Formats: sequence, C-alpha cells, structure tokens
Amino acid sequence: MTYIEESLSSGEKIEALFPLHWFARMPMFIWLVLAIPTIGITLILALYEYLKLKHLEQGVTNKRVILKRGIISRRTEEMKLQSIETVEIDQGIGGRMFGYGTVKITGRGISDVIFKGIDDPMSVKRQIESVSNPVG
Repeated sequence: MTYIEESLSSGEKIEALFPLHWFARMPMFIWLVLAIPTIGITLILALYEYLKLKHLEQGVTNKRVILKRGIISRRTEEMKLQSIETVEIDQGIGGRMFGYGTVKITGRGISDVIFKGIDDPMSVKRQIESVSNPVG
C-alpha cells in the first residue's frame, strides 16, 4: 500500500497519481553505463537513483495535493485544495519537445509544492485545477 493510500482520511479518494517522465530516470541509466568503465563502482549510485524514484509519490485527492519522498525516512509536502492559489508550469525547450516539466503549486501562506520531471505537465495542471475548482 502506498503512502497516499495509507494517509487517506474518511471521505477522501485519490483523483490522480502523477508519473515521472522517462527523462527523470536518465541519471540512473547514466550511472549504469558508467559502471562498465568504473568496474561497477557507480552501481551504488544507480541503485540509489532507482530507490529514490521508486519511493517518490505525487498525486491529488479530492481534498489535497501530496508529494512524498524518501527511501528510509519520509518527507511529505501536502497542500489542501482550498489553499491553492496558482498552478504554474515550467518547461524548457527539451521539456516542450519531449513532454516533461515542473509543476509548481502555490498556496496561501504555505510553502510551494513542486512536482519535478513530471510527465505531461499540462495534463497535471488541468487535473489539479479541475479538482480544486470544480465546474458546476
């Protein structure tokens, strides 16, 4: 069971989980390739990158936006939907070409929640906005 599933309160349901773009896995692949000339020394770094990505969760429920990180320890950033002021997208040239980017959620008096290396950031923005500002 994932952290997001475990932390649901009564009446709360998961609206969307946001996957990482395959570009987010590039550092892991680079460390794997470098394992050949370094006689496997960089395999530890590749394993660390793999575990870091495996234990990353990002999503939105009908009550809040959640970002959870951590392999052994746990660090979460959560923002209630009522506190959201803006949802911004940051995409460079590569991000526009390959469909990845950063989604920054800004709230009232609360630190920002930032989803980095997210796949299809425009869709993520629409999903968060449709849950936080439902039509009708």
